Amino acid sequence: MEKRISLTQYLVEQQRKHGHIPGQLRLLIEVVARTCKRIAIAVNKGALGEVLGSAGSENVQGEVQKKLDIIANEVLIEANEWGGALAAMASEEMDSIHVVPNRYPQGEYLLLFDPLDGSSNIDVNVSIGTIFSVLRKLGDHEAVTERDFLQPGSRQAAAGYCVYGPQTTLVLTVGDGVAMFTLDREQGSWVLTSEDVRIPEDTKEFAINMSNKRHWDAPVTRYIDECLAGTEGERGKDFNMRWIASMVADVHRILSRGGVFLYPWDKREPDKPGKLRLMYEANPMAFLVEQAGGAATNGRQRILDLQPSKLHERVSVVLGSKNEVERVTRYHNESA
Repeated sequence: MEKRISLTQYLVEQQRKHGHIPGQLRLLIEVVARTCKRIAIAVNKGALGEVLGSAGSENVQGEVQKKLDIIANEVLIEANEWGGALAAMASEEMDSIHVVPNRYPQGEYLLLFDPLDGSSNIDVNVSIGTIFSVLRKLGDHEAVTERDFLQPGSRQAAAGYCVYGPQTTLVLTVGDGVAMFTLDREQGSWVLTSEDVRIPEDTKEFAINMSNKRHWDAPVTRYIDECLAGTEGERGKDFNMRWIASMVADVHRILSRGGVFLYPWDKREPDKPGKLRLMYEANPMAFLVEQAGGAATNGRQRILDLQPSKLHERVSVVLGSKNEVERVTRYHNESA
């Protein structure tokens, strides 16, 4: 029987091999993973736990919050507040940053998270997830401000997500490839089930919300029309479309078997560069996808090179199989 490797064992081994996972970072990842187990329990209870439905409130983006959105956000803050690794946190569900209470010494890291991605799927029992990103606090100043979080995604120390589906799966990168861990519900432990995850460079699957087609910019319409033309068209092959309306679930499929995910700018809100959040969704997912051999752009440039200007900045996203992402990006640049 193959030896089962736990998340802790994996992190210790990565630290031994590469030497760039400090103790605080390992502690932080373990706390986030433990918190995801708590969220998974709440998700699994569903109606029995009285966690379904709207909370009757809105988040900073003006979106209606689900009960589970608020529960997941509170659980993540509570669990990480006294872990010793953090200086501050930021959440898609909060207006401003949450500074960890004073202690000595202060933690070295900043945690950003989307506590529950895919909220529209909560009540219909479709996969949802938690996305997180870890940055190093720059400088030795103690007073943490929003400005400390405004770092390009290329500076992430770690990123990952947990998808709550038929299995509960934690996907993680610390900058040396991508590993997947499955939650053993009986033992309550994360077990390594896939290492050195790679995304095929070519694919026959794309994920996009087709109902928005009339609002797309010309390069996106061009690309999707080519895919839909199938073997008779310019691409000479048939494509399948997949769309779960949960970024975690769509990206997890791409990491597992390839594909391309598009959430482009559209004409409904021309002043906004996109809908997805750069800091909470695009950056961590781009880090994971690149570490698995894929690519991620905003249609014109690499997402991880973008300099954030505000905490809740939005961005267009094209990520997944490298050759397809490069094609979409080329169409945008040719159009420009």
